Amino acid sequence: MVANPLQVQRAPNPDVIDWRTVLRHVAVSRALDDLEEFTLLKERKVLYQFSARGHDLTQVLLSMELTGTQDGVGAYYRSRPLLLGLGLPLEEALGSTMMRAGGMSDGRDIGVVFNMPRKVGPCVLPVCGGVGAQYTPAVGWAQSLRYRLTQLGEQSCRGSIAVAHGGEASTATNGFWAALNIVTTERLPLLFFIEDNGYGISVSSQQQTPGGNIACNLQSFRGLRVLDGDGSDPLAAAALIKDAVGGVRSGDGPALIRLVVPRLSGHSGQDTQTYKSAEEIAAEKARDPLTKLREQLVPHTLSQADWDREVAEARALVTRTLSDVEGRAAPDPKRIQRYVFSETRADGSLDLQQQGGLRSAGIEPSAGSERAEPQGPRINLVTAVRRTLERELAINPRVLVFGEDVGRKGGVHAATLGLQERFGVDRVFDTSLSEEGIIGRAVGMAAAGLMPVPEIQFRKYADPAAEQLNDCGTMRWRTVNRFAAPMVVRIPGGFFKCGDPWHSQSNEVQWLHGLGWRLAMPSNAQDAVGLLRSALRGNDPTIFFEHRSLLDSASARRPYPGDEFVVPFGKASLLREGTDLTVVTWGAMVERCEQAIEASGKTADLLDLRTLSPWDREATLTSVRKTRRCLIVHEDTMTAGFGAEIAAVLAKETFFDLDAPIERLTMPDVPSPHNPLLLDAVLPSIETITRSIVNLTEI
Repeated sequence: MVANPLQVQRAPNPDVIDWRTVLRHVAVSRALDDLEEFTLLKERKVLYQFSARGHDLTQVLLSMELTGTQDGVGAYYRSRPLLLGLGLPLEEALGSTMMRAGGMSDGRDIGVVFNMPRKVGPCVLPVCGGVGAQYTPAVGWAQSLRYRLTQLGEQSCRGSIAVAHGGEASTATNGFWAALNIVTTERLPLLFFIEDNGYGISVSSQQQTPGGNIACNLQSFRGLRVLDGDGSDPLAAAALIKDAVGGVRSGDGPALIRLVVPRLSGHSGQDTQTYKSAEEIAAEKARDPLTKLREQLVPHTLSQADWDREVAEARALVTRTLSDVEGRAAPDPKRIQRYVFSETRADGSLDLQQQGGLRSAGIEPSAGSERAEPQGPRINLVTAVRRTLERELAINPRVLVFGEDVGRKGGVHAATLGLQERFGVDRVFDTSLSEEGIIGRAVGMAAAGLMPVPEIQFRKYADPAAEQLNDCGTMRWRTVNRFAAPMVVRIPGGFFKCGDPWHSQSNEVQWLHGLGWRLAMPSNAQDAVGLLRSALRGNDPTIFFEHRSLLDSASARRPYPGDEFVVPFGKASLLREGTDLTVVTWGAMVERCEQAIEASGKTADLLDLRTLSPWDREATLTSVRKTRRCLIVHEDTMTAGFGAEIAAVLAKETFFDLDAPIERLTMPDVPSPHNPLLLDAVLPSIETITRSIVNLTEI
C-alpha cells in the first residue's frame, strides 16, 4: 500500500471535550438568533435572517475538532455557529447581519454569508448564496493541501483537512455530486458534514434523495467512509464527529457524516412553516439539542447554577454587542464600486487581498516586458499557448493546468501536448467530466495560494459552471478585498471550418456581465503569448478565449516574442492607420477586417481591442474623433453584443465629432449553424465588411 503523505497519528485522548465552551458558543448562537428573529427583523434592522437553532450544537462540536493549521471550510448560510466556534468575533457576526460598515462584506452581501481569511488555523472560504456552491471549492482546498505538502514541501499542510458543510437538500445539487466524484477518485482529505433537518425550505428530504437518507444511499459508494447519527444526542454526536474528523485527518480518505437535527424555526425569518403540522413542530422542539445537552451535563458536569450563569452571560454579551454595533456607521455608498478588480494604492503599491492568489501567498511574479524579442520561425497560436504554459509551469511551481483530456491526450486542441510528460500528473492532469467540478476546485485552489489554469473544452461547455464562474468573479467585491481567486480559465470557441450550436459559439459578452472577470481575445500568436503571461502573473480571474479558427491559421502566426513578453490588459493594438473611418474589432474578425480594408480602397484605423474587460476606450475615442466614422465588427450576435456597448460610449462621447451613424456588423441573432454554406451566410465576411466600409464612407 502506498503511504498517504497527509497521514498523521490520531490524538492520544480523543474523548476530552470542553463542554462549558460548547455551551457558551451554543448559548451565544441562540441569543443571536432570538435577537434577530424576534426583534431586529421586525424593526427592519436585519432584512434576511437564517436561524441555526437545532443545528448549533453539532456545528460547535465540529469547530472544536478543526485544529489543523491549514484546515479549510466550505460553508453555507446556516453555518454561523460553526464560525462562532472557530473564532468569528461576535461584533462581526451581528454587524454583518445588521449591514453595518466593515466586517465581512461592508454591507454588500447577506449578513449570514460569511468568510474568514486565515493563513494559520481554519480558513472559511467565502460563503455563497447558491445552494450547493460550497462543495467543489472545498474540494479544491483539499487538493491544494496535498499538492502544497508533496510538491511545495509545506509541512504546515500535513494532517490538515477540508470540510464541506451543508444541509441535506444540498446533496441533490450538481456541486455535491461533482465534489463527491472528485474526492473519492482522488482520495482527498475532505469531510462532507451534512445536517439533515428534514426540509429544503418546505420540500421534504424524501424528495431530495431516495428514502430521505443520503448516508444510507452512499453506504456502497467506493472510496467514501459514511457515518450516520443523531445530532440531538450531544455525547453520541460528539463521538461521531470526532471519529469522522479523525479518520480524514489520519489519512483514511474522504468521509461523509450525516447528523439528523431539528429545524427549530422556519427556513428564514420570513418562513411561517405553515406546511408543518402542530404535532411535527412539537416533536422537533422535543428534540432540541440544547435541552438534551442540559440533561446530559447537569448536574454531573455543570451545576444548574453554572448552566444558568453561562446562558445569562451569553445573552448579556449579545445585548452589549448590539449596543456596540448600533454605534457603527452605515456603509459608505461612495465605496460601492471598489474592489470589483484588484486595485493599487495612491503610492502605486498593490491593495492586496488577505487570502487567495500568488501574491497573498508571498509570491511576486516578474512584471515582464512589453518589448517583444522575436525568436525563431513563425508559430501558430496553439503552439504559442502551449509554449507560454510550459514556460510559466517551469518557473512557477504553483501553476497547475487541468481539465478534460489535457493530460495524456494533450488537449482536444493540442494546447497541452507534452506538458504532463514534462511536469507530471500532479501539475498537469485530467479531470472528470464536470465543468462545475473543474471551475469549483480551481476556486478552492486559488484561495489556497495556487495559480490554477483550468480548461473548458468549448465555449458552450462553460454553461454548467456558470454559478462557480459568477461566484468567483464577485468574490473580491462581496468580501471587500478579504478574498480573491485569481486564475486563468482557457476556453476555446468560435467558428472553425464549420459551425454548430455546441462547439462554435462565441458569446463573449456573457463574461462582461460576469463581473470581476478579465477577458482576453487574442487574434495572433504574439498577443496570445503576452496576454496569457499577463493573466498568469496577474491578480484577477481571467477568461482567456482561444478562437478555434485562429489556432492554426496562417494569418495568426508570429515568431515567439520571448519568455518575458507581456501584453497589458486594456491596451488595443493599432494595426492600420487611415483617415476615412475607424474599424473596431477583435478575435477572428481581425484578419477579415484587414483584408476588407485593403479590398475597399479606403484608408482606415484598424483597432484590435485584444481585451474586452477592460477595453481600450481612450484609443477607440481618439481614433473615432480623428476619422469621424466607425464600424464595429464582431462574431457574436447583434442584440446586446459588446459592439452595442462600444457604440453607446461613442454615441455619448463623440456625438458632435461624427459625420455618419455608428455601424455594427455582426452575426444575426441565431446560433452558429453547422452547414458551411449556412455558416458563411451568417458570419461577417470579407465581402460584407468591405461593403459596409464603402457604404459608411460614402454617407
